[in-house]
Amino acid sequence: MSRIEAEAREVLLRRRRALSHGTAQAAADPAAHWADYEAMPEPVSELARRELADIDDALLRIQEGCYGCCLNCGGPLGLQRLRAIPEARYCLACSGHAHLVD
Repeated sequence: MSRIEAEAREVLLRRRRALSHGTAQAAADPAAHWADYEAMPEPVSELARRELADIDDALLRIQEGCYGCCLNCGGPLGLQRLRAIPEARYCLACSGHAHLVD
């Protein structure tokens, strides 16, 4: 495992724990007052679910040895991009193209 893969793995696992811990904490007190309960977020929001899936996918790419390669063109994602968005799947060029198509 390369240094960047090790760093990314550590960051991804930390984010995964934080997301999992946050959702578990939100549902921890079922006896809360009804008004407080209504204000609580759902145990796992759709956004958190997607982020967890992205993190798991990135961890799998690290394990399989294909982390840091664009899933569209196969080119490198770049160190700055991986440090900013460790779960990134696409290089900047392919990512921009995907947004234009949507």
